[in-house]
Amino acid sequence: MKVMISGATGAIGMALLREAVKLGYEVGCLVNPDSDRKSKIADFPGIRIYECSVDDYSHFNIQEKYDAFVHLAWKKTFGKARDDMDVQLDNVRYTLDAVRLADRLNCTYFIGAGSQAEYGVKNEPLSPEMLVAPESGYGIAKYTAGRMSSILCDQLNLKHSWIRILSVYGPDDGRNSLISYVISSLKSGEILRLTKCEQTWDYLYSEDCARAIMSVMESGCKSDYYVLGNGNGKKLYEYVEAIKNIINPHAEIEYGAIDYYPHQPMFLVADISRLVGDTGWKPAVDFEDGIRKIVFKEIAEYGRGKKNIFI
Repeated sequence: MKVMISGATGAIGMALLREAVKLGYEVGCLVNPDSDRKSKIADFPGIRIYECSVDDYSHFNIQEKYDAFVHLAWKKTFGKARDDMDVQLDNVRYTLDAVRLADRLNCTYFIGAGSQAEYGVKNEPLSPEMLVAPESGYGIAKYTAGRMSSILCDQLNLKHSWIRILSVYGPDDGRNSLISYVISSLKSGEILRLTKCEQTWDYLYSEDCARAIMSVMESGCKSDYYVLGNGNGKKLYEYVEAIKNIINPHAEIEYGAIDYYPHQPMFLVADISRLVGDTGWKPAVDFEDGIRKIVFKEIAEYGRGKKNIFI
């Protein structure tokens, strides 16, 4: 199978690249020409890199054909930028541009990355059947992009799946994520200043996330919507304490030092039953093992002369 990936330099994209290459897929990557992370994928075997900003998908074209398109690219995903309404509206258009590009590439499948933010605040496991009630511009845009890309795929005779992803962590995670912040702070000996961390959260290792996306692709996109997470939730402070015990058991952590951000959901757990039923996929990496993989990769990278993988 040949797969085109947008947003390939993020944590999920990098894990997806590794999984696709391992399975012998031919992979194309759409990469922002101005990205400072392009070098991270240059050494992957059997991939083609196409420098193209998400703004330019509407007129990008090549002679090469692909079987599936996985759309991960999205502008402004953290903090207050989630409520930049103009950019979030642009992201909807870019998603539709990606669908049309998939059609021009002769793809059969289009798989888009949705978000738990589409649901708004819920107090029960998130399922594909649950009514959505997004509160942030980001969540509204993700929901709109998922619905409109589904309709457009139907018009173009493409199979469509929109995967609403919860919290993913991994070795190529951005510095803005909680897990990266906690790991880097503990390793440097800084005092951690966090919220009360009373949320019930569902964390999935990036390698498991990649395998799930691949399983949807290989199953033929049986369903329009999936929810993707580990399927089990813990209090956020339990995750933080687990990282602390692995890296620096004597570290000082100030819980409650900062406030929760706007639209903060206090319960985020995935109902993965449809995904498991349709594809047979199940998560394989538990949280502590995932943290050890990240830490060991950092040690290996440092040994090869790379100072910091959290970029």
